[in-house]
Amino acid sequence: MLVPIIMGSKADLPFAERIATALQRFGVPYELRVASAHKSVEHLLRLLAEYEARGVTAYITVAGRSNALSGLVDAQVTAPVIACPPYSADYAGADLYSSLRMPKGVAPMVVLDPEGAALAAAKIAGLADGGIRARIAAYRAELVREIEADDASLGGSHA
Repeated sequence: MLVPIIMGSKADLPFAERIATALQRFGVPYELRVASAHKSVEHLLRLLAEYEARGVTAYITVAGRSNALSGLVDAQVTAPVIACPPYSADYAGADLYSSLRMPKGVAPMVVLDPEGAALAAAKIAGLADGGIRARIAAYRAELVREIEADDASLGGSHA
């Protein structure tokens, strides 16, 4: 059970580390890698061939601007691909369109929040691992407790 987090460049590392931290919370093994669909296609294809031979639960891709990485990864693998492009203020979010529109037969899922991308991958991994499912259930219960505590702190106040 492995979830590679593939970044388009090392500049994406702080964003990818947020995904890694969330995967750790759920007990999902991961690897951080750098491979560009534009600059190092052969390297990317070698990595994907190695991962496909090992068996991968899901891939998470982290690439902004023109996100060819997610499409290329999805076109080469059989496991689900979760595209988690970092937001770029330079493009006012317009660069996200390259993650949303893919050609027929290429279907990476797009999750914009890094912790949400990790949760999606954990849910996929949890299909085959009861321990991961239990950690997800505990996480969900914690969120419910937080909301209920927030509500209780208001004490039903009226405006």
